[in-house]
Amino acid sequence: MAFRLKTTKLWLLLRDEGFAGLRAKISDKRRDRSEERRYQRWIERGSLDDGRRRQIREMVKALPQTPLISILLPVYNTDERFLRLCVESVKSQLYPYWQLCIADDASTAKHVRPILEKYASEDERVKVIFRETNGHISAASNTALELVSGEFTTLLDHDDELSEDALFWIAQEIDDHKNAELIYSDEDLVDDRGRRSRPRFKPDWSPDLFLSLNLLNHLVAFRTDTLKKAGGFREGFEGSQDYDLELRFVEQIPEVAVRHI
Repeated sequence: MAFRLKTTKLWLLLRDEGFAGLRAKISDKRRDRSEERRYQRWIERGSLDDGRRRQIREMVKALPQTPLISILLPVYNTDERFLRLCVESVKSQLYPYWQLCIADDASTAKHVRPILEKYASEDERVKVIFRETNGHISAASNTALELVSGEFTTLLDHDDELSEDALFWIAQEIDDHKNAELIYSDEDLVDDRGRRSRPRFKPDWSPDLFLSLNLLNHLVAFRTDTLKKAGGFREGFEGSQDYDLELRFVEQIPEVAVRHI
């Protein structure tokens, strides 16, 4: 079946675009594979080892300030494996001054509640609210926002994972730039086997580009006071709720207050 499908695709490509189109497709595939191999080598060079972890922990101790970073996590019927990976990626942070604010949006999957209750009972930094009705992601995110007490707030989807050093670099940027209001990072995708791919290496702050697409996405950290002043998440913007919030947020701050790490 797989061979027949590929043959059909090749025939359609030849029919629609000819041999030039076929050669271009093959060239694109080769380039994609080459870029993927280069990215995997880049990941290997930058991977954390025990020595680097010790170094980051010492750097945390040397920070003049250690701001509390709150993490918003709306949850709804998340696959058990991905939910555990998400929460464990927060618990494994080398920067320990965090608060995980979880709002379960009335999940019907039976495994969700006991998992969240167990995490909350094991670590006082994990805060959980169980909503009685399903209100979708904007309402759930606002519920999670009610739990926040950190100076900065970050957003996490229920199938996301943070690198071990993610919050450390946020904290260091806050310390280096006292006027920072919004901090965003590069990102990539991770599949169900843990393989990383499709990196997004973002430019420094570009208002024009941001008006064309959601340049920020994840990981992004907002100064909490300004985030609440912006009004939080608006219902009716589900699917683009982060972008809507960010558009309103940047209207309230100077360009120099946006930092890219």
